[in-house]
Amino acid sequence: MVLGPGGAGVSTVAAAGATQRPGASRRSRTTPSRSGIGGTEAHTLLITVDRWSPVHDWARVYRQPDEPVAVSRYLHLLTLDRLDLTERTWSAFVEVLEHTVSRSKTALPGVGTLAGIDAAELTSLPGIDDFLLLRRIRDEAVSGRWQRIVVDCSGCGDPLQFLRGGAVLSQALNRFWPRHRRLATASERPVIAQLIAAVDAIDRDCLDLADLFADPHAVAVHLVLAADDRSRRLTPQYLAAADLMGLPLASIHVNGGVGREPAETIVDMVQADLAGDEGGSVRIEVVDASAETIDRVARLRKLSVTLPEPHGVPRGSAAAAVVSGGPADGADDDGDDGQAGDADPTFRLSWPQRLPDPDSFALGRSGDDLLVTISGFRHPVRLPSVLRRCTVVGADWDGASLNVAFVPDPAVWPRR
Repeated sequence: MVLGPGGAGVSTVAAAGATQRPGASRRSRTTPSRSGIGGTEAHTLLITVDRWSPVHDWARVYRQPDEPVAVSRYLHLLTLDRLDLTERTWSAFVEVLEHTVSRSKTALPGVGTLAGIDAAELTSLPGIDDFLLLRRIRDEAVSGRWQRIVVDCSGCGDPLQFLRGGAVLSQALNRFWPRHRRLATASERPVIAQLIAAVDAIDRDCLDLADLFADPHAVAVHLVLAADDRSRRLTPQYLAAADLMGLPLASIHVNGGVGREPAETIVDMVQADLAGDEGGSVRIEVVDASAETIDRVARLRKLSVTLPEPHGVPRGSAAAAVVSGGPADGADDDGDDGQAGDADPTFRLSWPQRLPDPDSFALGRSGDDLLVTISGFRHPVRLPSVLRRCTVVGADWDGASLNVAFVPDPAVWPRR
């Protein structure tokens, strides 16, 4: 996954990294894909979600939405059209709705109205179209056809908002129509069981996407920065959001071809921001400015961009740990905090987290999710099962890690 601020050269770096030819010892040549099928048919698939991406012109191939196009022996290009994908998915969903309406002897509120919306009337489905793009990318990843997939996240607005699409949609689904209510409705009204099954399938896909893009063994995220003041200001925000989402950041590429500052200045800043990271799993590379206009694949290859493979080290919230014992912050020894007494267990959820602006930090709770807001960016963090029957009683940040304290909820936690 290649992402970064707009104008930083994300498409150039992604395409240049995708043109890297395979080596005989490349690990992915012998490692089975996530679907269990060895990827031996083709090597690299470059996916772009930008309808105006210049990569087709550079590769001298025709634009064919939703169909991989061969660029070379080792590289294929896939363009995903957001509107086309939304229309096709909506048409399939409307078939389920129409089937439900035709079998029901009573009017189902809202279902008939939704079924009457034609796919050609849609302009977008905010949030849902991000999920559909991510699911299409996931389907290619588990197809077994490719040894490596490079996703160019430019052209989709905010790339962080794009990548959290699955988590946000799942949180919204279960907030407005919780799964236990869906199952109860299906048992009471079997006529809408097919509709509920479709909603459950969407929810499962959302959770699968969240797990996939936080999996450091399957995914590597690469951040592209320009050598300018804007990247200097945005870098702490991107790193903090990556921590919050648990993205497996593998490399940071400073594009010396964009911006007027020396690339080494941005590299020094990034090194300082990463100084507290354990294990040194993030590589920092400089992409030198090209002496020629980038207008063909051969010139992309000359940039010598290397996209490191997944490093297998969980980062941020994906590395969260739960520890028990000790009083909760703000709890009195006699249990007068109204939550639990001193005999009740206390839990702490901790993960490495940057906070560029500690004053903007906020916590919330929605069902099984902890809603964390950092610098105006809110993301739902799925709680481990032991904490879903607990309430939040405090949080602190020690400059490197976020620590959230929980105590059992007396209403759902039996006392011994």
